Amino acid sequence: MRHVSVLLRNTALIPLLSIVLFFTGPAFTSAAPYFEDGFLGLSQKELHEQLGMPQAVRDRKSALRVFTYYPIADWLKYFSKLVSPENGEDVYTYKREGIDVRYSFSYAVDPNDQNENRPLIVRLVDIEFSQAVPIGRLPGLIPEFRPSTDPANPAFRSNIWLLLCKGPPSPDARFIVKEQGKDQLDWTLCYQLFSIQGLPDRLTIEALIDRVEISTQSLQLVTLRQRHTHERIPNPYSHQFDKQPSPPKPSPKSIPVPKYEE
Repeated sequence: MRHVSVLLRNTALIPLLSIVLFFTGPAFTSAAPYFEDGFLGLSQKELHEQLGMPQAVRDRKSALRVFTYYPIADWLKYFSKLVSPENGEDVYTYKREGIDVRYSFSYAVDPNDQNENRPLIVRLVDIEFSQAVPIGRLPGLIPEFRPSTDPANPAFRSNIWLLLCKGPPSPDARFIVKEQGKDQLDWTLCYQLFSIQGLPDRLTIEALIDRVEISTQSLQLVTLRQRHTHERIPNPYSHQFDKQPSPPKPSPKSIPVPKYEE
């Protein structure tokens, strides 16, 4: 303490000390999550304080969904030293309404921060079920999943997934986005619902979902650049969704009869 006092009394060194503290301080400090889900934007430390230590950590082994799962004690003692810390996804498992619900948290880091203990920030939450569940049951199985009931809320689909956006954009959320040109776009909370068996042509709340991702998405990106793969649909959680008229049945095509010369 005596040496610190002497240093601080030297007014010529105060500006230099301030510069050193500025550049050696943490690259990222999280004060609050980006969106209402409560997860995206939390640091790993904040997530552990909220949920406790994970039961396991998983490491992706390929571009496909192939993972190796490690008990948390083994990961901390040995395996975490073999890969970059952000490659490990914290795993939590819960039993809800007779269904096993598994949360996996992926992290982002500041690429400009080269410190060994740089903070990990939650960028995506992957939620899987032990068996496929109807769309209508998802809010009961995932407390953080609170889709809008507004009929005009942006919703899109393909043959295997639904994309639901919600709420105002967050400028801070650009930190967890890898998309090129992300600073020119607005990023909102996004729920993506996946169906391994595929979604029916006529979507109902009984359609089965295998997993849900909580992440962030840009409506500008979806509507302008991805319009050929993202079909706009009515919000499946709106009160008017089930009142949609049934699509007209296609009229049967007659089989052409060949004509022969007599």
